Amino acid sequence: MRAALAEARAALATGDVPIGAVVLDADGEVVGRGRNVREAEADPTGHAEVVALREAARARGGWRLTGCTLVVTLEPCTMCAGAAVLSRVDRVVFAAYDEKAGAVGSLWDVVRDRRLNHRPEVLAGVLAEESSALLAEFFAEQRA
Repeated sequence: MRAALAEARAALATGDVPIGAVVLDADGEVVGRGRNVREAEADPTGHAEVVALREAARARGGWRLTGCTLVVTLEPCTMCAGAAVLSRVDRVVFAAYDEKAGAVGSLWDVVRDRRLNHRPEVLAGVLAEESSALLAEFFAEQRA
């Protein structure tokens, strides 16, 4: 999660919401990194999770990320939760819950929907206070 938080902090330099993600392989090595780039790249799909999953797929030479873990600083939205399912990651680890748009237990629970053919394990709340503080600081500055 510390690597994901570092990615989140890097997003601040481009004016993006500080959300970061990494993909770890089965040995715990980082195979993909991502941070929000929606503002920097004018890309509505430029969420940290999508960026990290794309990089991991390129690094592994295929879209199936079986054996991998997606680690992200904020609960994934519906798009990112769907990307986690479709990429076949084994688990999703996230820091803070997103009560407004979360799709891994808050508003929806996409990754554990029994109708889907793949359901990653979920671990929530890892370094949640640190992630929440980073987001709160960012949004306080936006309102000032």
